[in-house]
Amino acid sequence: VCKSRDLKKGEQAELNDNITIFTRILDGLLDGYDNRLRPGLGEKVTEIKTNIFVTSFGPVSDTEMEYTIDVFFRQSWKDERLCFKGPMEMLPLNNLLASNIWTPDTFFLNGKKSIAHNMTTPNKLLRLKDDGTLLYTMRLTISAECPMQLEDFPMDAHACPLKFGSYAYPVSEVVYTWTQGAAKSVVVAEEGSRLNQYHLIDQTAGTEDIYTSRGQYTVMMAHFYLKRKIGYFVIQTYMPCFMTVILSQVSFWLNRESVPARTVFGVTTVLTMTTLSISARNSLPKVAYATAMDWFIAVCYAFVFSALIEFATVNYFTKRSWAWDGKKAMEAQQPKKKDPLALSKKPNNTCSAGMNYTTNLTKDTSISTISNSTAVQLKPSETKAPDPKKTYNSVSKIDKMSRIVFPVLFGTFNLVYWATYLNREPVIKGAV
Repeated sequence: VCKSRDLKKGEQAELNDNITIFTRILDGLLDGYDNRLRPGLGEKVTEIKTNIFVTSFGPVSDTEMEYTIDVFFRQSWKDERLCFKGPMEMLPLNNLLASNIWTPDTFFLNGKKSIAHNMTTPNKLLRLKDDGTLLYTMRLTISAECPMQLEDFPMDAHACPLKFGSYAYPVSEVVYTWTQGAAKSVVVAEEGSRLNQYHLIDQTAGTEDIYTSRGQYTVMMAHFYLKRKIGYFVIQTYMPCFMTVILSQVSFWLNRESVPARTVFGVTTVLTMTTLSISARNSLPKVAYATAMDWFIAVCYAFVFSALIEFATVNYFTKRSWAWDGKKAMEAQQPKKKDPLALSKKPNNTCSAGMNYTTNLTKDTSISTISNSTAVQLKPSETKAPDPKKTYNSVSKIDKMSRIVFPVLFGTFNLVYWATYLNREPVIKGAV
């Protein structure tokens, strides 16, 4: 027991000696250190090596044309003023030393809003090697711009960039490079995608030089390639539009005298397409060009509106045919006969003659009876009217043609539309 206690006392003393040594090293490093001056000032260019590890990607806002990304941003550079000799090759330090030494003034060119996490303490890491090489990492959440070309929406793809570089130092003073090359310096976690409407296909990295009035600057770029998922829009927009067009074509199979029913079909489907076209645009920015979905909705709207115009045409010609056929039918069923008034004059005269000559009463009575029977027989022919429904309840030739032409044209349009947009590779503008 005594030996173990002596051993612990020895280890504690050795630990205290190490802490004292590192404290003296840090005090010596910062003695006379000026954090306002970059490493190698006046001698050589400072090289900043960077890499990015993406912990989560998303969400992406189409209306704002921006995306959110959560990253571990790492920077490494060499400051020979911080060289030391001690029992360890690397000193693990916290973020307190970062405020006392020179650090790169990196900023994000296309960043709209950036957050450096400070809970429970600032999420920063600082490592110092004995040769003066520093590793400085921090956790950031960045909202960056993502320019989108929506001509192929919702079968579109985009390349969302992340650009960063030095704010004040041109390439003659500070140069940025990728730590492990452009191919391996941007890594996305396997389960880091938080996207509902997109697939994160791939990511690339590159470098670009920009020229300003203050000089030439190095810009590091990372592109994240996104492919939109079409399932939501098929359920929300394409299927309702498709069913609305089919519903508008059901009216072709109704009798042309069913004016209220066919009017309801036409007006209701037109209003439904108007509502769908307005709601489909709510999830998009107010772009001045037509997207692929806009073209589909426009053609569906044209089919629905044409169905309403087709019924108006059928109804117009149906009224003209009824009036003409009814008139002809009435003229055809009326026989050519004498005026009933002329036929009734003779019985009246005979009856008056019977009043003057009583000897011919029996004969006049018989004549009057015959004239009355003749008048009774003429009444059915005079009151009988033609049945106009026989000519009114016929199938229109326009309806017969529309039952075939409209479905064939709409089916052809769908084949061309989906074959065009699904089989071609989307154009990604601004990609590396």
